[in-house]
Amino acid sequence: MADEVAGTGGPSHRQGRRETVEERSDRNWVELLQELRVMQTGVQILTGFLLTLPFQPRFTDLDSYQRAVYLVLVVLSVATTGMLVSPVALHRALFRKHLKPQTVTGGDRMTRVAIVLLAFVMTGAVLLIFDVVVDRAAGLAVGGSVLGVLLFLWAVVPLLVRRRS
Repeated sequence: MADEVAGTGGPSHRQGRRETVEERSDRNWVELLQELRVMQTGVQILTGFLLTLPFQPRFTDLDSYQRAVYLVLVVLSVATTGMLVSPVALHRALFRKHLKPQTVTGGDRMTRVAIVLLAFVMTGAVLLIFDVVVDRAAGLAVGGSVLGVLLFLWAVVPLLVRRRS
C-alpha cells in the first residue's frame, strides 16, 4: 500500500511522489493551512476596515445604494472570514478521528468558497470606493473590471496551467 499514490490507487511513480495516504493528507493539510494564512490576514484587515466605516463622519453622506452595497459587503466579508476559519473548526471537530483525507477535502472546499466570496468582497469594495469618490458609472465599470481580472487570475489561469501540464 505504501507504494501506491494516495487517492489514485496506482503506483507512486505516476505522480512523482512516494507517499502513503496519510503522508499525502498531512502534506496537503499543511499546504492548505499556508494558503489560509495568506488569505486570512488580508480578509481580516478588509473586514476590520469595513466595520469601522459607519463610525466615520462622512458615512452619513452615503446614499441608499451606497449603504446597501456597504451592508452587503459587511455580510460578505464576515462570511469570507468565517469560511476561512471553517477548515480549522472542521479539523478540531475531526481531530483524532482518523479522518484526515476527509478533513483536507472539506477544508479545500471551504477554501474554494472563501476565494469566491473574497472576489466579491474585493470587487464590491472597489465598486463602493469608486462610486463614492468618482460616480456610479465609474464604480460599476471599475468594479466589473476588478471582477474580470480576479476571475481571470483565480480561475482561468489555473485552468490553463492544469490543461498544459
